[in-house]
Amino acid sequence: MIIGHQKQLNYLKRMAESGKIPHALLFSGQEKLGKKTIALEFISRLFEEPGVPKILGGRHPDFILIEPPTKNNGGGQIQIDQIRDLSWRLSLKPIKAQLKAAIIDESHSMTREAQNCFLKTLEEPKGNTLLILVTEKPNFLLPTIISRCQIIKFYPVKKDEIERYLKNQGGSSKGEIEEIAKISQGRPGRAVELASSKEKFEFYKKRTKELDEILNSNLATRFQYAKDLSRQENLREILEIWLNYFRNIFIKNSSTSQATTKGEEENLFSSPSKVEHLKSILQQIQRTIYLISTTNINPRLALEILMLELQHPASERGRENPSVLPSRKILKTEGAQRDKSLFSPHCVRLLKSEPRASD
Repeated sequence: MIIGHQKQLNYLKRMAESGKIPHALLFSGQEKLGKKTIALEFISRLFEEPGVPKILGGRHPDFILIEPPTKNNGGGQIQIDQIRDLSWRLSLKPIKAQLKAAIIDESHSMTREAQNCFLKTLEEPKGNTLLILVTEKPNFLLPTIISRCQIIKFYPVKKDEIERYLKNQGGSSKGEIEEIAKISQGRPGRAVELASSKEKFEFYKKRTKELDEILNSNLATRFQYAKDLSRQENLREILEIWLNYFRNIFIKNSSTSQATTKGEEENLFSSPSKVEHLKSILQQIQRTIYLISTTNINPRLALEILMLELQHPASERGRENPSVLPSRKILKTEGAQRDKSLFSPHCVRLLKSEPRASD
């Protein structure tokens, strides 16, 4: 069952009924919104074989699914060899359906070489084919790819729709349903994931509690936490939890008319005056997620830089002990040259203004 997105579903239904289907669609929107699920449903309708399981995983001879090779390990990039194989398979005649169809999930993760190769497939489609690109970062795609696709945008689903679905599914208490709906922030995929796995739900709450503690600790403690965290295999998942955590605070503080909920835990950033700082934090977390997912950056270094961003403005005025602010040290880690884009303006101010310990 698909949660929400009725406008997009109706549009795709009319498209299928008319038979006027473009050879390339781009499904754009936040992750866990259900874009891939809707793409699979749409293709199963075109194949006249209702039911996603029949085509999921490439079991249908006329369906091709392209994903980052190490997606389950939290990252990776789609390589040019995968796109070349896609082009070859699309050149073959359909076996069961009237067309060949492919989904490129996380299409923004294609390397530049893969994107250039894919562009040739878009410019010279072979036979009756349908390509659906699924992405939460369309700005990472070449403009020439985007211009050749019909874009369908997806937006967060209303909270009450998610709550209604979870209630109908059963297995969760009213309090859990409300908390899951809040955590998911309009993303049905995340809501279903948390509701179907008590372990994931408890993991989320545990990591949120840890983050609360870290925000109230000194920088030395944060750097030690960054060291421990860098060894975690599910680092990207943890950073996604952080992103969700600060988004909730940002949304609450962006609206001055919205009072703090009774019993809701206060934290160092819970005031409207910290909105700009929260923006910097969100950008730095997103940058960190991207770097650890698509590059060979040292995870510990990236997390240490993020810890600087998480430092509350009050600590810039000397709350922290200067002896535990290794600003110069972080720039010398492993003697490597560091990309200046790692540092947000807030981090740069910290590095310039903090007293430095002797090397």
